[in-house]
Amino acid sequence: MPFSIVMPALEMAQETGKLIAWRKREGDRVTKGEPLLEIETDKAVLEVEAPADGILAGISAQAGVDIPVGQTIAWIVASGEELPASAAPAARAKTELHAASAEEKTAQSSATQRARISPKARRLARELGVSIEALHGSGPGGEILASDVQGAASVASGGAPAEREPERIEIPGTVGRLVAERTTQSWTTVPHFFVSREIEASALNQYRGKLTSEIERAQNIRITHTDLLIALTARALLRHPRVNSSWTPQGIRLHGHVNMAIAIGVNDGVVAAVIPNAHTATIADIANQRQQLSERARGGKLRPADLAEATFTISNLGMYHVDTFSAIITPPQAAILAVGSISDRVVAFDGAPAVRPMMTLTLSCDHRVVDGARAAMFLNDLKDAIADPEKWLA
Repeated sequence: MPFSIVMPALEMAQETGKLIAWRKREGDRVTKGEPLLEIETDKAVLEVEAPADGILAGISAQAGVDIPVGQTIAWIVASGEELPASAAPAARAKTELHAASAEEKTAQSSATQRARISPKARRLARELGVSIEALHGSGPGGEILASDVQGAASVASGGAPAEREPERIEIPGTVGRLVAERTTQSWTTVPHFFVSREIEASALNQYRGKLTSEIERAQNIRITHTDLLIALTARALLRHPRVNSSWTPQGIRLHGHVNMAIAIGVNDGVVAAVIPNAHTATIADIANQRQQLSERARGGKLRPADLAEATFTISNLGMYHVDTFSAIITPPQAAILAVGSISDRVVAFDGAPAVRPMMTLTLSCDHRVVDGARAAMFLNDLKDAIADPEKWLA
């Protein structure tokens, strides 16, 4: 039976997505799981994979078009199978025309075939004004890589200039532009307020050391402080449903689960990839998912499911030696947790000065959903969880 290709929804507030490029052409044979098209949402540019084996048919949307969520834009059919009656007439006519001229198309030279190109390289080519048709890819199977695009741009400009201009305007890439639009919208429409708490991290460090021997060496999975904070924060959120909720035009939507988004720095911005049901996931599961998400994000290979249905976000800049910062909320989420570095500080301990590893957590809240008292009580529980992680994760 035919499989429909639809514009996916990543957030309940999302209404449309933009089709950036088809990775396959009408009539091409596709394999389940291989990249089929690229779409742009208000979060990132994503690859959409083929849902089945078959032949791509009935394409009804072209690159550059904003498409309503849930609308069918193409079909995958078996050889000789017709499009369903529900397919748009234009798509059906196009498919029939393609079938009639398939023999002619196979005789076209390879120079006119669609080039295989990574999403990162495609975005870079658009930004630098490089024509991909003239490029020869150096990647596996002739795939065009970002380095190929950069090399072509350098040749076209006669090589790198001897001196840089004292001033220049940098046009952000797609991710950078989306981040700019998203954060501007959030900052200007969501009533932010911030609550901070200094927390001792001795027990967190010790527990991570214990897991190093129990999990890392046995399963070859690197455990980070972020992994532990994801697990502990998710469990603390279960006690504070208003912090793990969303603002909607109809009112406050409470979630019975914690889908934890983690902010990941990429080439020209930040994306928030999601670990679903983090409140029940083990540390090993979280670490494994976080590593895979990071690799896909930095390679421009995120999938629609990787960004879907987040209920809360953690942004950790501790690895960059940032002591404290305030993060901007990602609507419709009600809050985001900013995590600073763990560093030794002199603090009062049992009435005397002592050196302890300390960290600062800052909770940004949407005041329509979370008030100061609720925010403070959540941080109190999170502080208790960090002070005794083994108990909370038992």
